[in-house]
Amino acid sequence: MKITLSFEQTISKDVSIMVDVLRASSTITLALDKFEKIIPCFTPEDAFKLKDETGGIIAGERKGAKIEGFDIGNSPNAIKDSKTDSNTMILTTSNGTRILEKMNSKVLIGCMNNARAVAKASLEIACDHIDVVMAGVWEKFAIEDFLAAGEIISEISKVCDNCEVSEYAQAAVLASRNYELVKKAFYESTSGNKLKSLGYENDIAFCLEKNSTDKVGIYDKRNITQFKLSRQ
Repeated sequence: MKITLSFEQTISKDVSIMVDVLRASSTITLALDKFEKIIPCFTPEDAFKLKDETGGIIAGERKGAKIEGFDIGNSPNAIKDSKTDSNTMILTTSNGTRILEKMNSKVLIGCMNNARAVAKASLEIACDHIDVVMAGVWEKFAIEDFLAAGEIISEISKVCDNCEVSEYAQAAVLASRNYELVKKAFYESTSGNKLKSLGYENDIAFCLEKNSTDKVGIYDKRNITQFKLSRQ
């Protein structure tokens, strides 16, 4: 099994894991506790149209801030605290939902919260190539995605005896081994500083929680639903 790490665009036609840890992939993973389906979309206008069509709630951000007229922002804590009877969430974000559109493979959603579970899910469905894809921030490298990818790749390596891990992927694993330094990097990153300035520091803490859930989202036919692991 080949394990690689990419930025923005996947190099695998087999299985890809999208990582936008602050905050889209963390928000999506948490939202699977409340919603049967998450519909990623690419503009606020699309989100309002889908809300009218589906009755779902709309969540999302631009430059980290909640979009005017949306029910909630791209915040896992806001979703956790929200109350709704809808089984559908529509989500648009600056980076994570944007890169999903380019994926030409089976796509799982990964973050620190589900690192172990998404690793197991990827190995369950992959034939020969798992590519972990960092979303970044507006087409720029984001250290938090690199470190979260390292955590996921580390979990893959623990249960895959014959994996061929690229050197770039190995570098992410090595960089992610000191958890105190990982936390510091999250808080001091460009994204972390932006979230702190907007009052979302508690979201950073949430997104740093390792293996707090076994929920894994799978993106298929423009919807994200929960992937059911056949073995735990």
